[in-house]
Amino acid sequence: MDIPLEKKRFDTKKILMITGGVLILALIIYVFISTSGASRLNVEKERISIATAQEKAFQENIPVNGVVLPITTIYLDALEGGRVEEKYVEDGAVMKKGEPILRLSNTDLELSLVNQETQVYNLLTQMQISQNNARQNTISKLNQYTDVESSLTEAKRLYELNKRLYEKGAIGKQDFIKSENDYNYQKERMKLSKQILKQDSLSTKQETQQAQSSYARTQNALALMRQKVNDLVVRAPVDGQLTSLDAEIGESKSKGERLGQLDVLSGFKVRVDVDEHYISRIYTGQTGSFPFNGKRYSLTIKKVYTQVNNGRFQVDMEFNDGAPEGIRRGQTVQMRIALSDEKQALLIPKGGFFQETGGNWIFKVNENGDKAYKTDITLGNQNTEYYEVLSGLQPGDKVITSSYDNYGDIQELVLKE
Repeated sequence: MDIPLEKKRFDTKKILMITGGVLILALIIYVFISTSGASRLNVEKERISIATAQEKAFQENIPVNGVVLPITTIYLDALEGGRVEEKYVEDGAVMKKGEPILRLSNTDLELSLVNQETQVYNLLTQMQISQNNARQNTISKLNQYTDVESSLTEAKRLYELNKRLYEKGAIGKQDFIKSENDYNYQKERMKLSKQILKQDSLSTKQETQQAQSSYARTQNALALMRQKVNDLVVRAPVDGQLTSLDAEIGESKSKGERLGQLDVLSGFKVRVDVDEHYISRIYTGQTGSFPFNGKRYSLTIKKVYTQVNNGRFQVDMEFNDGAPEGIRRGQTVQMRIALSDEKQALLIPKGGFFQETGGNWIFKVNENGDKAYKTDITLGNQNTEYYEVLSGLQPGDKVITSSYDNYGDIQELVLKE
């Protein structure tokens, strides 16, 4: 007799299917819970920086480093080449205008001066000889003129006498004609003598002018040569302090070679290095400032050097109200250059959040101060202390400005005391 078997309600296959379904459901629930928890992070308030968005005066500026330099620097170059024979002062000496610094020697130049002087003396001697000859020639012509004048006077007297005698029949016609011809001859001689004297005077004057002009040119050349020899003694062109003197006794210096420089001590300027990114926004007349001994000093850009080296260009800035006492040449100062006029704007302090967000969003704290939410913002210009907020925040809003390095994709921060 067959025994009926009881049918099992759950076989092994069904059990495995139910177990698998439960595991999948548990996994879904776990992922959901895990994902929901990842968008929220507990943060201690003492580990973050919270700032308030404020509306106040704002001016865009950039931080730069500058070096204090004399207001004017005169470079000393060798006007003539030569060997350093003597140094009158050392580097760092305070000089008065015209005081000697060093002396060079140049035998070729000195020999040229001697030859030039000899040439001038020879020319002067030749001029004196020429003038004496011209003077003797003029005297001779004047003597000839005197003789002609005397002969004319005598011929005129004889002609007039013979004319009266001939009219009275006391002499013959032949004697009268002879005296008349002689008188006319002497008159022509007189005309010729006057022309000769006139031409002699013009010729003498012209020769004298030419000689004087030649002598003046030679004298100028001699004066120039003497100046070149005098330039072998290098002198201070202005009052100032001698710096960077590069010359040793016995050393040869070429014409135009740099010997040193003279710093004018009447004032100072600051030469500033600026990033090439701002080259289109820097121009003369812009201002900057830096603190020194508890006081802030203002400067104005006077010159912009547009040549870029290693990603930077330079500007010269001069003090508006005089340089501070105690500042020294070569001293480095940290300053700010203003890039815009002052205006009212909504501002938040600068902080580490910008490196992570690029200024596109920020964590804004709620009114209770216990949570902070990710909020989109738009930033404008900046200076050394603040960012300008264009949108996304209102005055009085509190935001977290410290670094967001550990926040990842967190959407909400829970702020713990």
